[in-house]
Amino acid sequence: MRQQPVLSVISVIGTSLAIFLIMVVVMMNQVPVAPFAPESNRDRFLHARYVSAVYNDSLGHQGETNSPYCYKSVRELFKSLESAEAVTAYTGFLQSGNVNVVGGTPVKVDMTATDADFWRVFDFRFIDGQPYDEAAFESGLPVIVINKSVSRRLFGTTEATGREILLNYAPYTVAGVVEDVSTLASKAYGQIWIPFTSAGLDRVEWATGITGPLSCTILAHDRADFDDIRAEYDRRLTEYNKALAPTHWQIMSRNRPYDQAKDAIGPSANNEPDIEAKRRYDLIVYIILLIVPAVNLSSMTESRLRQRVSEIGVRRAFGSTRGAVIRQIIAENLFVTLIAGVIGLLLSVVFAFLCDSMLFSQPFSPTLNPPKADITMLLRWSTFLWAMLFCFILNLLSTGIPAWRASRTSVVNAISGRQH
Repeated sequence: MRQQPVLSVISVIGTSLAIFLIMVVVMMNQVPVAPFAPESNRDRFLHARYVSAVYNDSLGHQGETNSPYCYKSVRELFKSLESAEAVTAYTGFLQSGNVNVVGGTPVKVDMTATDADFWRVFDFRFIDGQPYDEAAFESGLPVIVINKSVSRRLFGTTEATGREILLNYAPYTVAGVVEDVSTLASKAYGQIWIPFTSAGLDRVEWATGITGPLSCTILAHDRADFDDIRAEYDRRLTEYNKALAPTHWQIMSRNRPYDQAKDAIGPSANNEPDIEAKRRYDLIVYIILLIVPAVNLSSMTESRLRQRVSEIGVRRAFGSTRGAVIRQIIAENLFVTLIAGVIGLLLSVVFAFLCDSMLFSQPFSPTLNPPKADITMLLRWSTFLWAMLFCFILNLLSTGIPAWRASRTSVVNAISGRQH
C-alpha cells in the first residue's frame, strides 16, 4: 500500500463502495426479519394475517373473500393451540384515534386493539405501570397502554398510571406506559393499545361470519415446533370447515400460518408468498453487485502485479511454488479488501441510520409516522459476518485470475521483468 498509494487508494475506495451498496441491500432485507424489541422473538413467530374463504353452493354461486379473522375464527383455529407457547389476536389494520385529557386538545395517534396475550408474545419495555390482564380483557374494561411520547404530550410526564384519558371522547384509565415502538415492528407497533373487547371488536363479524378485524401471531416454544403447530392448525381447520359446510363457505389454507420471513414478503391476502422466488431475486442482486466491481478491481490488481513481476520471479527462483505465490497475493489483497470492507460497512450503517425513512418505507402503511431504525437493528453480528463474507468473495473474484496468471509466468521472464 505504501509502494503503490494511488492504486491502493483507488482499490480501497472501489471496494468500500461495493461493500456499501451490498450492505445497504442486506440491511433492507434484514430489518423486516431481524429480531428487535418488542418483536425480539421473530425467529419463533408464526403469523396468520389473513384468512381466505371460498363460497360454492349447489346452485353454482361462487365467491371468494380474503380478510383478517373474526374473533370466533381466531378462537376456533388458533387460541387453544396446545403446541404453541402463546397466541395473540390484534387488529390487523392500524387504526387512528384521538386522545386528550379533559379540557385538553385532542391528539391524533395510531391505535392497536389487542387481547391480553399480546403482552406475552411481544416484549414491550414498561416505563410505568403494567399491561392489562386477562380479567380486564374478558370484562371489556376501558383500560389503555400508551407510549412515553403520548404520555409526555398529554401529562408532561411518563408517570401516568391510573390517570384518565379520553379516547375518541370515551374515558379510559391508563394501565401502563411503554417505550416508543418503531413502525418497523409491524405487528406490535402502535402509540396506544386497548383491549379490543372494550371497543366491541370481539363481536364484529363481516359478511361470511368467518372474517373480521383481527390478525393473529403465534409464539412457538422453539422454531423446531413450527411443523407441529402447522399440523395441529391443519387438523383444527379440517374440523372448522366441517362445521362451516351448511353455510357453503370453506377456508383455504394457503399454507398458513407463515413464519416471519414469509410473512414479510406477502402483503397480498389472496396469494401465498413465494419465498424461494424472493431468495433467487436477492441472490441475483448480490451476484451483480459483486461481479461488476470485481471486474474493475481485477484490472487494478493486474496493474499492480505487472510492477511486481521481478519480485515474483525472484521468489520463484528461490523455491517458492506457484501455490505459495497465489496464496500470498490473495492474502495481501484480502487485507486491503478487509480494510475497505470495514469502511464500507460503517458507511452503510451511517447511511441507513440517516436515510431510514427512505430505505425502509413500508408499502400500504396506514400511518404517517416515518419508519425509524436504530443502531441495534442495523449493526448486528449477522450483518458484520455478511460484510466479511462479501469481502472474501469479492477478493477471490478480483484477485484469483490475476494471481493465477502471475504464478504462471516463467522464472526467467519474470526476473527480466517480462510477464510472458
